Amino acid sequence: MIASRSFLLICTVGIFCFISYNMVRMPVLALFAESLGAGPERIGLIVSVSTLTGVLLKLPSGALSDIYGRRFLLRIGVVAFGLPPFLYPFITDLNALTALRFMHGLATAIFAPSALATVAELFRERRGAALGTYTACTQSGALLGPFIGGYLVYAAGFNWSFVTAGIFGCIAIVLFYSLHLDVAQPRVQQKGMQPLLAEMWKGFVIVARNRKVLITSSTDGAKMIANGALMAFLPLYGVASGLNPGEVGLLFTVQAATSFFSKPIMGRVSDSMGRQPLIVIGLLICAATFVCMPHVALFPVLLLLSAGFGFGEAVVSSSSSALVADSSEFKTLGAGMGMQGTIMDIGHASGPLLAGVLIERMSYTSAFAIIASIQLVAAGLFWVTMRNK
Repeated sequence: MIASRSFLLICTVGIFCFISYNMVRMPVLALFAESLGAGPERIGLIVSVSTLTGVLLKLPSGALSDIYGRRFLLRIGVVAFGLPPFLYPFITDLNALTALRFMHGLATAIFAPSALATVAELFRERRGAALGTYTACTQSGALLGPFIGGYLVYAAGFNWSFVTAGIFGCIAIVLFYSLHLDVAQPRVQQKGMQPLLAEMWKGFVIVARNRKVLITSSTDGAKMIANGALMAFLPLYGVASGLNPGEVGLLFTVQAATSFFSKPIMGRVSDSMGRQPLIVIGLLICAATFVCMPHVALFPVLLLLSAGFGFGEAVVSSSSSALVADSSEFKTLGAGMGMQGTIMDIGHASGPLLAGVLIERMSYTSAFAIIASIQLVAAGLFWVTMRNK
């Protein structure tokens, strides 16, 4: 019962946090940056810069949760979700927008590794199903956030979208600080900065030597390259093809909805059938749907392709997080999830940057084909490497 209550709390908070975060991120951010005069390369940078925060901080924050406990890091994380959206209405400069996005990235950098490690600790025997359910709840934020944000931009303007995102984030803060999360709290002896850094470094070394964690995380990172590229440039491609912002938001909503309903089911499948084949299958689905998107402009077809990409993403994610948790030592579980998050964020940050450079110099079709090929290569390398191990 204690595990169930804690799981329900972290899933509910996750829903509100990620609704808030994704209302700003898709498709509002790219359109807002374009309204301030940004070109494709600058839009790619702005979209990816919040992910760079995760690259820098997810591994350290995961390691800190191993030392100070998950609850302490989660408390900081929910505040980082709730407050930054209220600052966007005051932004009139691209440099200021870039800086704010970097700060807003603290939310997922601090919250995500601790939340995943908490779920993995609560359900050690059914990790695939539990992690699939939790990530489906956060995915519901990607389901509702883009639709609400895109509709508000279309109907009322950017400021309404930003303020509403802040309200959702504040609901998450109130819920988390009002209710009790029952997780094990380590006994920390405060001995200064040097022992703390030594303990963190010990966790880093253990995780960095874990080849299964690194290989699985790198494969997940390849998927996130495509995800980041879609997040930045599907809004611009959709609008250029004749869609309105609300319809573009619906593309992301359908992608997230498919992922939302698929993740718990595929998590259970991975518990019973194994993680590795599903990761490969999911990457192949992502690559096939991704490469087709710039070849069509019809809204129903784009909806179908978005749904297909969401399903492939669910197949990969529901298995990869569980495989990383299975492969991590218990005392470094937070660091393991942080390492996965760091590598995923490297991919997520690279996607918009790479797509922006390629689109500027080539075309949407060529850029998407190159990024899809990266996923195919990653699937092949993962399968060969894990079979050899």
